[in-house]
Amino acid sequence: MYMSREMKTNRNIIDADYNRTFGLLSALAILMIVAGHAGYDILTVGGLFPYYSFHVPLFLFISGYFYRKEEEEKPLLYVKKKAKRLLLPYFIWNLVYGVVSLALRTFGGFSMGDGISLKSLFLDPFLHGYQFIYNFAAWFVPALFLIEMMNLCMRMILGKLRLDREWLILSGSLAVGVAVVQLSIGGHVWGLYKTAGRILFLYSCFQMGRFYKEKLEAHDRIGNLPYFAVVIGIQVLLHLCCNGLAYSSVWCTGFANGPVIPYVTVMSGVAFWLRTAKILAPLCGGDRRCGFFLYLGRNTYAVMMHHIMAFMLVKMILAGIAAHTGYLADFDFTEFYGNIDYYYLVKGSEAFKMVYLAAGVALPLLLQRGIASLCAVRHRLMRV
Repeated sequence: MYMSREMKTNRNIIDADYNRTFGLLSALAILMIVAGHAGYDILTVGGLFPYYSFHVPLFLFISGYFYRKEEEEKPLLYVKKKAKRLLLPYFIWNLVYGVVSLALRTFGGFSMGDGISLKSLFLDPFLHGYQFIYNFAAWFVPALFLIEMMNLCMRMILGKLRLDREWLILSGSLAVGVAVVQLSIGGHVWGLYKTAGRILFLYSCFQMGRFYKEKLEAHDRIGNLPYFAVVIGIQVLLHLCCNGLAYSSVWCTGFANGPVIPYVTVMSGVAFWLRTAKILAPLCGGDRRCGFFLYLGRNTYAVMMHHIMAFMLVKMILAGIAAHTGYLADFDFTEFYGNIDYYYLVKGSEAFKMVYLAAGVALPLLLQRGIASLCAVRHRLMRV
């Protein structure tokens, strides 16, 4: 891929300052998202850390870690930057998937996805994000944007009042989140309330990342053995005392153990994988040693946006084999055409889920690299 001297220099600067621990943590987080959607428990540590007990909040933790107080000095610039990085590509791809959904319904016999309208293009992404189904995992992007904006406004107001203390912000956001979970358990978070519920529930996870950076990171020096003993011990106790640890961040539901335990599992899950990333980071002294994972960590957006469609492409290949050969006779075409969560496993083998995981990661990254190559060519032509 062509890269100008200036672009190479900038890339080296980025690499020199790149936080490899959080790069690896981002890579691990997106692998959990993809594996979770495929029902593949490869990274749950034997079921000890269920994905759906912490993996979406982990992304908020990472985002909060990288928030800088300097952003409050130029809030409009911050809003513009976030809208450009998060919302602009989201809305472009949302239109693309709207067209894909329409084509598959019209010509392919599929029954999934809503029609293209102003509501499905611009409003539904903020309400639920499931409008076109094939990109439903990207519901996180508009939610993250809203959380980032809410954080900015809240911190600017507290700054004016001289109340912008990390302990106060974290405890206040946790109190609100606990209240939301309690309301959800009582059946009061339904319909449009789920949109506000998911934002308020995840908001405190963003603040955890900021709090960790400002107050805890400098003191995070406990040895690995006692550290993991405490974290794993807590997790074992949670499994023994609780009725399942998983819940739904997107729908703000499924809280089976009261309003506090979900945040305990967020903290324990984040703690486990953060320390794991810290241990692995020194092994990545250069991009060549674990370049794939660092590249994945830089491109989680693409994987989040496209991995469901990558799964669908795998299923389409399997459907073609089942329809035109004598193999895969137990392939369920009714489910295939109407249920995005249908995953056919060849010979019923759980190991086949690795195919979905590999496709869900590799195909979006290849697409991202192709787009980057086209942008590089465009950049070169503009400089000629």
